[in-house]
Amino acid sequence: MMKSKLYPASTLAVAATLFTALFSTQGSGAAAQETLLQPAKIAAPQAVSPVMISQPVVQPLPTEAAEQAPAAADDAAVPAGASLAEQVAAQSQTADLSPELRCLAGAVYFEAKGESLTGQLAVGRVVVNRAKSGRFPASYCGVVYQTSQFSFVRGHSMPPIATGSLDWREAVAIARIADAGRLRGPAEGALFFHASHVSPRWRLTRVARIDNHVFYR
Repeated sequence: MMKSKLYPASTLAVAATLFTALFSTQGSGAAAQETLLQPAKIAAPQAVSPVMISQPVVQPLPTEAAEQAPAAADDAAVPAGASLAEQVAAQSQTADLSPELRCLAGAVYFEAKGESLTGQLAVGRVVVNRAKSGRFPASYCGVVYQTSQFSFVRGHSMPPIATGSLDWREAVAIARIADAGRLRGPAEGALFFHASHVSPRWRLTRVARIDNHVFYR
């Protein structure tokens, strides 16, 4: 009797154990399956705030840059702080000479050829100063050809010039330097000059004597 009573109980106990194990296994598997099938969470990309640039960043092509800042033919070979002799040597003799610069170079040539470069520059600067003063004609040719101002002028013309000579090449270079005003000499500001062998008794302020000329303002 006792054995028969225990049989159903043990049977029920085994059945309960199997049911519990089966339930636990299914639950564990469902959880694992859910974990495997769940898509991985990907962080949303952060919004990038646009950066405003106030200046254009497109650089010009080399040809465009060259067109924007052309180098002057006469200045390209002149180093900073160059002496007068270096500036004269660096001047291009192939560049076209304007009528105004030709008048200025003519004054330098006929008044001071053969003298020092400083003396030639002083003569050239007198012509430049006169043209800018408001007291004389406002052009170099007007200053040079003004009546009774330069003894080398005959009528309204200059004598022939030996354009292939060193004197003329120096006069042209000095004219360009005097016109540019990059280098000033000891007679800067002068409006008048005369040969040192004459004494015109001018009531003017003497500025300097350079080579064969005396300069005044």
